[in-house]
Amino acid sequence: MARHLLLMTATPHTGIMEDFQLFLALLDADRFEGKPREAAHTISAPDLMRRLVKEKLLKFDGTPLFPERRAYSPTYPLSDSEALLYKQVTEYVQQEMNRAERLKAEGEGRRGAVVGFALTTLQRRLASSPEAIYQSLARRRKRLLNRVAEERLRKRGGELAAELGTPTVPDEFRDIEDEFDIDDLPDAELEELEEKVVDEASAARTMAELETEIASLATLEELAAQVRVSGADRKWEELAGILQHTPEMFDSYGNRRKLIIFSEHRDTLNYLVEKLRTLLGRAESVVAIHGGMPRDERRKMQEAFTQDKNVLVLVATDAAGEGINLQRAHLMVNYDLPWNPDRIEQRFGRIHRIGQTEVCHLWNLVAEDTREGLVFQRLFAKLEEQRKALGDQVFDVLGEALSGKALRELLIEAVRYGEQSNVRARLHAVVDATVGNTLREVVHDRALVHDVMTMADVERIRDEMERAEARKLQPHFIRAFFMEAFALLGGAVREREPGRFEITHVPAELRRRDRQIGIGAPMLRRYQRVTFEKELIAVEGRPLAEYVTPGHPLLCRFSHRAPQAHR
Repeated sequence: MARHLLLMTATPHTGIMEDFQLFLALLDADRFEGKPREAAHTISAPDLMRRLVKEKLLKFDGTPLFPERRAYSPTYPLSDSEALLYKQVTEYVQQEMNRAERLKAEGEGRRGAVVGFALTTLQRRLASSPEAIYQSLARRRKRLLNRVAEERLRKRGGELAAELGTPTVPDEFRDIEDEFDIDDLPDAELEELEEKVVDEASAARTMAELETEIASLATLEELAAQVRVSGADRKWEELAGILQHTPEMFDSYGNRRKLIIFSEHRDTLNYLVEKLRTLLGRAESVVAIHGGMPRDERRKMQEAFTQDKNVLVLVATDAAGEGINLQRAHLMVNYDLPWNPDRIEQRFGRIHRIGQTEVCHLWNLVAEDTREGLVFQRLFAKLEEQRKALGDQVFDVLGEALSGKALRELLIEAVRYGEQSNVRARLHAVVDATVGNTLREVVHDRALVHDVMTMADVERIRDEMERAEARKLQPHFIRAFFMEAFALLGGAVREREPGRFEITHVPAELRRRDRQIGIGAPMLRRYQRVTFEKELIAVEGRPLAEYVTPGHPLLCRFSHRAPQAHR
């Protein structure tokens, strides 16, 4: 239907050239159809594609469109009890991964992939929190015990076979082979899949092997319970220190600023919510978003965080890392580090957005004496070196320089062989080469696009925008309509400063209408800052388009009782 087509995306490049070539084949099948050549490490299509980074974008006045962003990587040591738990669980994961590799070698590649995925998730939960690893070990032991009981029941008391029946591979894994990339799944599906698989996928092939694994899990569970009860959690102590002693956490009046904390696992999320509520002293100060929540509930938590001044901290899994505007905050903590560098940028993108006026700060918590921690320490150290030379744009291209699959393979190798000095040295060399040479090459390729608007083009567009601004419905009409209709329904508004208001009470009738209409943003009981200037209605810098749709709660949900003249 159209001669020309423009496709736009803010999703980072994953670095997987095979997938990238498939997208380009949609635009030019003659050039990009088929498998990419083995020697081709880059694909050049300047006539079809223009790639930009945030730091190169400017406003009409020549100032940067996006503010500066700064990343920190504070490290912390494990306590003695945590170090012992880490050592023993990692040895268990090593042993089981070796058995999973044998399954693949013997032709059971799909089952080996399932077991490998389960063990990788278990290792990530070990690095997440004592609560997460304890709950995971407990659930896994119980599920395997249930499998033993089911096997005995199936034999109905007869003599138990030496060989176990082959376990059913979950439906989600029916098409999975070794090259499966878990990051292709949306976060909500990934969380659900982890819950199904990590607790029961085992490489055991005989009843004796399964019972031995259950005994090992019982020992690990008891050790994790001791760490959990002792309260030894250096990672939480590091976070609490950042919250209490970092100047960026407070404004010039000493009030606490809003903060987003990302976790990988729901057990850790629930654990953090309770710890933070205790630390801050108010339960309403902390809200959470995770993949198991209905979409409407996620939006409600998002609105509460961005609009309610009493909500200070949002704890989220990556369900809040895709397509959600959280720029009311400019502070973020990666409590758990994702094993895909693209997700780091996606998380950062929740606050580093168009309209953000504050410098954005990100803290990545890294355990200094774990095998994964050593890889992340090296990665962030090299990344900081390159940031000093190349600027903040290194965050935008990290996923292209180091793909998620490549980073995951490095981390798995560190878990399996990280005690060997030669392996550790090789891993460091790979990180250095990737973040040093490849990252610089990618940034250089992006810089080859030099075409920009002329000043005449800029002036013409500015003139058109000013004309459009003059023709639109003026803010004082909207303000007069809103104030009178809102008061008629029993709403309460007070002026904070010239042109800025706080809605201290949204009437119940409007909130009921919100549920009846069922579209638009959820209706809250109060809104901290509302303005009628420049845009028809702007709440905390939210996009104009959200506030002029027919179903917007602040514009039209009271119109059925407003005076006819105001309709």
